[in-house]
Amino acid sequence: MSERTAVVTGGASGIGLAIARRLAVGGARVAIFDLDGDAAKAAAASIEDAGGKAVGVAVDVTDRPRIESGLDEVRDRLGRATILVNSAGITLDGPFLEMTRATWDTLLAVNLTGTFDCCQAALPGMVEEGWGRIVNISSSSFHSGVARMVGYVAAKSGVVGLTKALALEFARHGITVNTIPPGFIDTPMLQEARERGLMSVEQQTEKTPVGRIGRPEDIAAACAYLVSEDASYVTGQVIGVNGGRNT
Repeated sequence: MSERTAVVTGGASGIGLAIARRLAVGGARVAIFDLDGDAAKAAAASIEDAGGKAVGVAVDVTDRPRIESGLDEVRDRLGRATILVNSAGITLDGPFLEMTRATWDTLLAVNLTGTFDCCQAALPGMVEEGWGRIVNISSSSFHSGVARMVGYVAAKSGVVGLTKALALEFARHGITVNTIPPGFIDTPMLQEARERGLMSVEQQTEKTPVGRIGRPEDIAAACAYLVSEDASYVTGQVIGVNGGRNT
């Protein structure tokens, strides 16, 4: 990753932050896109304090013009982005019969359309460079679903399909596109779901063969491989990082 520029959406916390830190350790210049601009800048500062190169940029992934201007800013400050990790995501779910259309639209806008827009905005530069890596963070929920999380599950399932289609279309340009559907990872989003009664972390841990909840660093390690030169023959793949649990 030396001398490559990476953009990580949702990179100010949780899985995104762990990925940003891991890519920086690997030598990438990292741009953290996050709705919370102050948090993005603080995360970037922590990476620079550790010896890396990073910038934080306030970007709402539901705002296509802001995505494009954010990429322009990254190019001016760090160089053209040829690595994109789409990690931004939200959960707003509850009982299906109580879900409003507005909630459904928001879940798809952030979790699926945001990934689409970031990919579409970043890919022309990768095509020009003849090299690119895209990793979309989906969800293990696409395997079997999760009750009372229908919008999130539907959106993340769409991310898997988007990944496979893009991989086929851009493979001959030297660009790989893969997705990591995390298992149950200890993140602020998971803790929020627990507090809302959407799942029991203890029960999910018992169902995981390795016997522990995942860490953001587990996802970051897999992502670091997928964006490396070593993974040039890996594309269109669903790389589960789930402690052995596939349902």
